[in-house]
Amino acid sequence: MENRITVREALPGRDTGRFRTRLLGYRREDIFTLPGDAASLGREEEYFSHMLSLRHREDGRSRFLFFERDGEEIGLALAVIYAAEEGKCFLTDFCVFPEHRGGGTGRGCALAFLDFARRNGAGYFELNYGGDARRLRFWRRLGFVENGVDEWGEPLLLLPPEDEAPIAVEELRAEDFWQLLRLENGFRAAVGEESLGSEGQQRLLQAVKEGRIAFFLAKRGSRAVGMCSVVLSFSTFACAQVGVFDDFFVEPAFRGRGAARALSRAAQDWCAARGVSSLTACCAPCDEGMYIRLGFGTRLGTNYAKLL
Repeated sequence: MENRITVREALPGRDTGRFRTRLLGYRREDIFTLPGDAASLGREEEYFSHMLSLRHREDGRSRFLFFERDGEEIGLALAVIYAAEEGKCFLTDFCVFPEHRGGGTGRGCALAFLDFARRNGAGYFELNYGGDARRLRFWRRLGFVENGVDEWGEPLLLLPPEDEAPIAVEELRAEDFWQLLRLENGFRAAVGEESLGSEGQQRLLQAVKEGRIAFFLAKRGSRAVGMCSVVLSFSTFACAQVGVFDDFFVEPAFRGRGAARALSRAAQDWCAARGVSSLTACCAPCDEGMYIRLGFGTRLGTNYAKLL
C-alpha cells in the first residue's frame, strides 16, 4: 500500500552509524539546541553509548527504530520496553526527519510506533516531554495525559494501560526508593514546590532508613502509582504516640481507582497496630471533604507554624 508508514528495527552494525548521526543531530537541533563545544558533544555521545549498551540485555533492552514510507527512512524512535514492569514502554526519543514533516506524518509515525510496541509486549507508554507545549499538544491528541514528574523532576506524559488491574498497598521497600522519588517529585510539583535535589534525596533516604518516617506505596503490579507517609511523635497531652499523615499523592492517570482510600486505610491500620492514639492530616480547605470521607473527621483546631 502506498504511503503506508512502517517500523523497522535498526540492524546492529549496518545501521548503527546512520542512526547515531540522525539521533544526535535531532537531539542537538530539536531538543537541547546545544552549542557545538566538546563537553556538549561528549554528553550526547555518552548518552548514545549508554543506550547502545542496553541493546542486548534480557529485560528492558533498547529498541533502535526507523520509520519508513515507501522504502524511504523518514524518522526514528528510541524506546525501552520493560517486561518486568507490566510492559512499560519508555519512549526516550521520537523524531520525524525535517524533510518529511507535515501532512500528518508525525501522527502516522506515532501510531505505527504504538502498534509496533504493543506487538512487542508494551502494556502502556511513558515519555518525558521536556515541558515543551508543542510536544504536549502532539501527544495529548494521541491519548497521553500529564502524569507528574520523574525522579529528576522532569515532566512526564503517560498513555495508561487499557486493562484494569487491582491496586495494592505495601510499606516502602528499598528497591522501590527510585519510585518514591518519582512520586515525591510529582507531589511537590502538584503543590508548587521544586523537585528534591540530590542533598534532599539523601536526607529523605536516611530518614527512611532510620525509621523516622514510614512510607506506603499504592502499586498497580510493580508500578507505584500513589504514596503517603506517617511520622510518629510523642504527645504529652495523650501520653502516647501520635502520627502525622503526609505526602499524600496519587498519579493523575490512576486516580479514581481506589488508590487514595487504600493508602489512607493502610496508614490508619499501621498506626492502630502500634497503639498510636491519633493520626492527623493537615490540608487545604479545598481538600477537607476528601479527608473527612477518608476517616479524618475530628477537627483539632487550627495549626500555625513558624518556618525556620
